[in-house]
Amino acid sequence: MKSVAIVCNGSFPRTEYPLYLLRSADIVVCCDGALQALEKRGVVPDVVIGDMDSVCGRALKRFSGTVVRVEEQESNDLTKAFRYVMEQVPEVSEIHILAATGRREDHTLGNLSLLMEYEKEFDLSAKGVMVDLVSDYTTALALGDSATLDVGEGRPVSLFTPDPTLQIHSEGLQWPTDGVVFDNWWKASLNRAIADRITLTLSHPAPVLVILG
Repeated sequence: MKSVAIVCNGSFPRTEYPLYLLRSADIVVCCDGALQALEKRGVVPDVVIGDMDSVCGRALKRFSGTVVRVEEQESNDLTKAFRYVMEQVPEVSEIHILAATGRREDHTLGNLSLLMEYEKEFDLSAKGVMVDLVSDYTTALALGDSATLDVGEGRPVSLFTPDPTLQIHSEGLQWPTDGVVFDNWWKASLNRAIADRITLTLSHPAPVLVILG
């Protein structure tokens, strides 16, 4: 089983945990706009993926053996990288998405929402592939159905879903979510775990974004 780090072109991590995930990854997949940031830090990616519109000619020559050019413009570079991993690394067990937030709020929101798309498109839970998006401040992951999570007592927990018909029964949270109507983003944000383990029971299968502080 292999761990993969996908590095995007947002704010490069500075704290130890995301940097550890980058150092310990078996495979590093770099979105083309992040190549310069990796080079600065002496990290050599195994794959550079994208339409190569943000990579200079000299860099393309240096990494010619690792470049995967994807011309289509219907998806962003993170999605191109994620699909590459799911198609080309069948032994993958965990994917850590780094540098996917910061700089632009629209990119941040878009990349966080993609976690729910990936869960649905690739049936990640059923395949046993753990995926998270890690920044200096939070760890985000997506659920497709009811789940129990080991988060640690006292940890901030926020829940989001695009499905306003969904009901979530929660155990282990300071403020129960049973009566929450998910018709706006803030509705189940800024909660807190009062136990090491929380359980979220969904009224039906649906995409849920969990952000842990």
